[in-house]
Amino acid sequence: MAGASDKARFYLEQSVPELQELIRKNIFTKDEVSSIAKKRSDFEHKLNARGSTASDYARYAEYEMNLDALRQTRAKRLGIKATNYTGQRRIFFVLDRATRKFHGDTALWMLYLSFARKQKVNKKVSQIITSMLRLHPTSPELWIYAANYAWEETADVTEARGYMQRGLRFCSHSKRLWSEYLKLEMIYIAKISARRRILGLDLNFPQDGSIQDGESSGRDMIILSPVTTADIGLERTTADSARPTTPESKIALTPALAGAIPIAIFDAAMKKFPVDPNFGTQLFDCVAGFHGLDCVKGILQHMVQFLMTAAPKDATTLTCFIHEPLVGLVAASTLLPKALMEVVDRFQLAMRNINALEVPLEQTWTRGAVSQHTIKWIATYLEYPELDPDIRVVLTTLLKTSWGHCLHSLETRSTKTSSEMIHLLEILHLHGFKDLVQPGVSSALRIWPDDPQLLAIDSQVVSLAEPQ
Repeated sequence: MAGASDKARFYLEQSVPELQELIRKNIFTKDEVSSIAKKRSDFEHKLNARGSTASDYARYAEYEMNLDALRQTRAKRLGIKATNYTGQRRIFFVLDRATRKFHGDTALWMLYLSFARKQKVNKKVSQIITSMLRLHPTSPELWIYAANYAWEETADVTEARGYMQRGLRFCSHSKRLWSEYLKLEMIYIAKISARRRILGLDLNFPQDGSIQDGESSGRDMIILSPVTTADIGLERTTADSARPTTPESKIALTPALAGAIPIAIFDAAMKKFPVDPNFGTQLFDCVAGFHGLDCVKGILQHMVQFLMTAAPKDATTLTCFIHEPLVGLVAASTLLPKALMEVVDRFQLAMRNINALEVPLEQTWTRGAVSQHTIKWIATYLEYPELDPDIRVVLTTLLKTSWGHCLHSLETRSTKTSSEMIHLLEILHLHGFKDLVQPGVSSALRIWPDDPQLLAIDSQVVSLAEPQ
């Protein structure tokens, strides 16, 4: 078996033609090449000796990366278009040896992948990802990384979906992996919907059987010539007039665009975590972030229905239940009044569910937690100056009711930390509810008398209350 010196000499001899070319093309001087050879010799002897570490390989790879960057800079300045030898191959060789010897070090794998992606060698990246996942199948972060690469770099949703599904077979316990898979499918639906909007396929099918490019076409649509049913060989009958029959409408009604895949992911995740409504709320928030999609409403309704069945008295569940009708609605929306009426009804129903809890302290804590989230989303609507005055009155009344529950929770010591109460006090102070802030600060200071943020808020309220 060859010794460490023999291996080091073998690897160094392979780089001799490269160094000779660098001298011949005046990219480096003889003294610089001697220094490079000595540095490589030191690294090779260290790597091939006993006791080498992963950091030794990382430093060697970093040195070669810097050397190759310097070589490219000088070659460009000298007008040398190409050389027979590049540093890329040598760097890949060093990193490949590193990951073979320290295959359990994920930092080396990420360094390997980072360099390959920077060099835009997609085939090499795929090979590295395959080898990495084969050795680390129980790492959710690596499966997410692979799926993100497939989606962002190659735009291959099938491959990205495959990585997520295979990752869930090995890491079904990972909540982040479930959440990222759900997010991937929502992004895919958003992308398909955006393409349909650009092509003008979301237009309603007219009663006369034609698709026009008139005023209904937006600026972000491709203008197409008028097409009638006769042009494509379709005839509308009386029986068919009640339902859309265009190819575009059939695509729009497919289960994939209707949100069937995100619903299936949510159901599978809840089977894996049946007693974790907090995770269900996390998935709810993930989908709610895509409120511009038509399918989001149905997905959220399914989620809320499931959570209300599984944990109808949980604070996070009730928060989703109350807020769901308002997802995606802006202050100027004509649907806001009707949705707000439903929110008020749901808030009252949630309070009745909380009253059914057997432990009084648990009732107070849950009521306070739900009220905290209610105040936060009400504050987002109160920021809009164009909000209807009547709606503003209703929201203000609901905010005051919620604040009363928060104060009761605080007085019974159900609120464990001061940070959440401080955040609510800042919201109320920002929106001018000085009459609500003062009793809240007083109650909070009785529990946390030395909190500097509470003292600062109290001083602000007192200074505003003094006559000028």
